[in-house]
Amino acid sequence: MARAVATLAGGCFWCIETVFNRLRGVESAVSGYMGGHTLDPTYKDICNGDTGHAEVVQITFDPDVIAYRDLLAVFFTIHDPTQLNRQGNDVGTQYRSAIFWHTPEQKDEAEAVIAELNTSRQFAAPIVTEVTEATTFYPAEDYHQRYYEQNPHQPYCQFVVAPKVAKAEGKFAGLLM
Repeated sequence: MARAVATLAGGCFWCIETVFNRLRGVESAVSGYMGGHTLDPTYKDICNGDTGHAEVVQITFDPDVIAYRDLLAVFFTIHDPTQLNRQGNDVGTQYRSAIFWHTPEQKDEAEAVIAELNTSRQFAAPIVTEVTEATTFYPAEDYHQRYYEQNPHQPYCQFVVAPKVAKAEGKFAGLLM
């Protein structure tokens, strides 16, 4: 299997990770941190909002099964890329919308998709998603991995994660396992 890596930030990583782990061609989606200046950050560090890191999901996928552009389509559906440093009630730079590219082709593709979305006016406001080169990925603590699957009845999961999962399942049924 050919493998590629994508790293995306769109608010709380529990939402993003849950959706991407359900897509055909995705080998893994791991919650973690990227884009900041603190070495080996913890969740507690991230919550302070001064590490510079975003909550991200690092996706290992087979580009022969699912295209990077498809991952971006899902990404732009399950979060609001027009909110600067927030997603809903989650506020701070750790919740920013970001695409951390691993290859120049990913950078070009991300910029093209954002330009197309802005031109089509799919969103009521301009997209503020940052497109920046990937840096060191720090996996989040074990209890954050597959959090939704382990805690489906937790209120945040019911009211925030579940609707995003349902939206993705409705729009991208053909991409699901």
